[in-house]
Amino acid sequence: MLQPNVTITPAAEKFIRRMLRFSEHPGGGFRLTVSAGGCSGYNSEFTVEPAPHEGDSEVLVNGVKVYLPAGSRLMLDGVTVDFADTPTQSGLTFFNPNAAACACSSSGESAAAPAQATVSVASITRKHALGAGH
Repeated sequence: MLQPNVTITPAAEKFIRRMLRFSEHPGGGFRLTVSAGGCSGYNSEFTVEPAPHEGDSEVLVNGVKVYLPAGSRLMLDGVTVDFADTPTQSGLTFFNPNAAACACSSSGESAAAPAQATVSVASITRKHALGAGH
């Protein structure tokens, strides 16, 4: 199975490790699903899974398992996955240096920054409620 040429920054790796450590599957992997959408070029979801789903590719990042479905492998080829935690955003970001600029701007400028997308940490919900007193 062809492995994507995806770069995961140290900040993104730290975030992924934390998600795994505090999940109910700390020995599992981080499953990242990416699809096309919006001006940024990416919509994405992630979960912590005990094992890859059928058809997923397992990418090891310094010993951390990242599970990528087939469509995500194609979309992430050549992309850098980072993590931003600033006053205005917190979550995974995707930088694709080969992406075409968004054409929805009315500024008329021909040069635009490469596509970038963000997944907010605030959109993550836990499946199991914590016990009383927590």
